[in-house]
Amino acid sequence: MIRKMQAIALDCDDPVRLAAFYAELLGGRVVTDSEDADWIEVHGFEGVPLACQRAEGYRPPAWPGQDRPQQLHLDFDVDDLDGEEKRALALGATVLERTDQIRPGANWRVYADPAGHPFCLCLH
Repeated sequence: MIRKMQAIALDCDDPVRLAAFYAELLGGRVVTDSEDADWIEVHGFEGVPLACQRAEGYRPPAWPGQDRPQQLHLDFDVDDLDGEEKRALALGATVLERTDQIRPGANWRVYADPAGHPFCLCLH
């Protein structure tokens, strides 16, 4: 029987950069084994740790197309959608879709992290 989820791992080409992005975005801290720069975790926020794993030949998802599908994405609750968007963009995220502007009543927006993984900021 599985007891609990241990971590969520994201493939990327630069685990150090991606872990720094998520640590700052989530108010967490980077945890690394000095001998293994290919696996870096982010701890210290509500939820399971987020791991950033080096993948040789990594190609980011092409959202929303399916040539290189996203396979997973992360959703984060926020109290201030505009404020958290500004913070995420300053940290290196890019806007994929301002869903709330094209779908009446939508309370989320879609972004890509520095490695290209889609994530959503969702108004709580």
